[in-house]
Amino acid sequence: MAVQLELVHAVAEDAERTRPDHEVIAQLIEADTRVLDVGCGNGALLSLLARQCGARGRGLERDKIKARGCVARGLAVVQGDAEHDLASFPANGFDYVILSHTLQCVANPREVLRQAARIGARVIVSVANYGHYRTRLRLLGKGRMPPPTHRFTTRPSQWADGEILRPCSVRDFATLAREERLTIESAVPLSNGRPGAPFAKTIWRANVFAEEAVFLLAS
Repeated sequence: MAVQLELVHAVAEDAERTRPDHEVIAQLIEADTRVLDVGCGNGALLSLLARQCGARGRGLERDKIKARGCVARGLAVVQGDAEHDLASFPANGFDYVILSHTLQCVANPREVLRQAARIGARVIVSVANYGHYRTRLRLLGKGRMPPPTHRFTTRPSQWADGEILRPCSVRDFATLAREERLTIESAVPLSNGRPGAPFAKTIWRANVFAEEAVFLLAS
């Protein structure tokens, strides 16, 4: 019990830190709307959206400890797996469904994106960009993929260890969205934690220079 309490407290402390992609997402959300955060983690984004946008948020989180930590802080979060549990949500039940660094960590990203588009009028997705020029140079120079990490998760140092983390570039995700007949209303590149100029159709610059990107999609 003591160990679980310590983990819950650690989750609460992490929730006080605002991620750069969360700040961008908060700018994309309209006031007083219904939001589902899939893979909500420590609930930091849900808390931010409630404070800043008056959003009526719910969360789905696979990790039991993180889900309990969210509930302990008064957030409407349930434990569940996006791969299986999104199908039980009603169509058009939310104004926004958010996949914040979640889509690259599931076994079937296409199906999860389809379910998100079914559930929400709009879908917001943030992805780590493996098309970044530093990744290209590493692959060119050393012939090896970079370690499966980015600044928002703690993961093993080798590509074959730990959970799924799918390499995906900005262009890869834009192609997937269009294949699923989703309109890219706007997208915001981020590098060094700072947002750049939004883009919708001109992908190449973000695909090379952005460390991550946040997409606003509509069906």
